[in-house]
Amino acid sequence: MSVHPAAPPQPPPVQEPPSGSRSRPYSCSTCAFADACCSEGYDDGAVAQMQAMLVDDVSHYEEGQHIFREGDPFDAIAAVRAGTVKTYILDREGREQVLGFFLPGEVVGLNAIHPQIYPCNAVALDTVVLCRFSFQRMSSLASTMPGLQSRLFRLLSEDIGKAALLSGDFSADERMAAFIVSLSRRYARRGFSGTRFHLPMARTDIANYLRLAPETVSRVLRRLRTDGVLDIDRRELRILDLPRLEQMAEAILRDHAH
Repeated sequence: MSVHPAAPPQPPPVQEPPSGSRSRPYSCSTCAFADACCSEGYDDGAVAQMQAMLVDDVSHYEEGQHIFREGDPFDAIAAVRAGTVKTYILDREGREQVLGFFLPGEVVGLNAIHPQIYPCNAVALDTVVLCRFSFQRMSSLASTMPGLQSRLFRLLSEDIGKAALLSGDFSADERMAAFIVSLSRRYARRGFSGTRFHLPMARTDIANYLRLAPETVSRVLRRLRTDGVLDIDRRELRILDLPRLEQMAEAILRDHAH
């Protein structure tokens, strides 16, 4: 499904040309349902038809704008086409708890399907472009499209996996390594660089998500830099020793491959 955002996210991850994408518009590489189209063997005309049928609208959000809030009625799932989305909840004391980060090619709102309301808040961390898909029409179409049905099941499985990713008793080093390796794999899957990318989230958000103190996150990143595992300049991160980082993350990621 090809939708060309009016403006790229600021700043974007370092881009590498996606493999095998020459015959389709580039934006298909960041479509959450591109695999389904490819598995069905759709040409560009068929992709455009399906897009017109399923996409309710294409929305742009600036940094800090909310996409939905906890308690809003569920009406669609949103596929991130550009930028990064953070989901979070507020506890009874009004303290924020970060639940996750969604990159281009990923879907926000899957956890609202059953309760029919959004159980959390979603906010843009930078310039975000979203495609809103009618879940009702998508469910109907999935019954006749095995590729789309399979993709929906896989997205639901990935969403559950992300929720369980950091639920164990892991060290700060293991949590940070798993977080970076997960980002690396998710960027690489969409044709971006998996070893050099921009971190759109603040370190306080990373610490919150990993259930660590902000000073612990800074200390671990400094140690990884000193050990030659990665290089980081503000929010620009470059992985220098991916095998070592993956080894550190193995205990967390072995059952939750991203």
